[in-house]
Amino acid sequence: MKEQWRYLITNNLSAARNMAIDRAVLVANSEEKVPPTIRFYTWSPPAISIGYFQSLAEEIDLEKCRSLGVEYVRRITGGGAVFHENELTYSIVIPEDHKEIPRNIMDSYARICGAVMKGLKNLEIDSNYAPINDIIAGGKKISGNAQTRKLKTVLQHGTVLMDVDVEKMFSVLRVPNEKIRDKMISDVKQRVTSVKHLLGDFVSFDEAAEAMKKGFEKEFGVELASGELTDYELELTDSFEKECFGNNDWNHKR
Repeated sequence: MKEQWRYLITNNLSAARNMAIDRAVLVANSEEKVPPTIRFYTWSPPAISIGYFQSLAEEIDLEKCRSLGVEYVRRITGGGAVFHENELTYSIVIPEDHKEIPRNIMDSYARICGAVMKGLKNLEIDSNYAPINDIIAGGKKISGNAQTRKLKTVLQHGTVLMDVDVEKMFSVLRVPNEKIRDKMISDVKQRVTSVKHLLGDFVSFDEAAEAMKKGFEKEFGVELASGELTDYELELTDSFEKECFGNNDWNHKR
């Protein structure tokens, strides 16, 4: 009998709420109150998440974000600034010593990204893993991923780009030299792709989520059972949203 993991879909949540949920699930899993969990979600309104060690003021044009209604949040994972709009975001939370998760961080990135690649294959998109944390399709980046390990628990989350608006992305991200903005936009267009671009058609979130669900099930040999956040996780989410991810001191702390 296959091991059963929990499967969550939480659509159209704020940046602070999304990051608070990821942390809440990590804590609950570390306390053995919930099983390994896969979550697919979207962001509303659009948002930028920055890596834990980044400077908010150096990475983001805060005034432009306010004028465009783009939120911003500091993740608990590392990596660079990411603009979240037309995408499917996933997270996986699982004990560090689980038999399906390699102890080596590089190997664990490859294993989890393998699930995303199988999901893309279900959408008829061939892709390759590009260490340490990217997935490439058609020679261009379609997915970026970030991982942290806390409380003997692994949290990895990442994006699958359904569509991409490079001009909008660069309007809210700071560029070191305004004179090279156009060149950077052109370079990113050459290096980044999306499901819509590759397939030539729009794919709904539900269709993409189902493809990814099957990809995770196949990669890890498990059954994903639809579930909901527990009352304990919701309490933790409220607390983390208030104290951290929705708090200016947290988001501006570096």
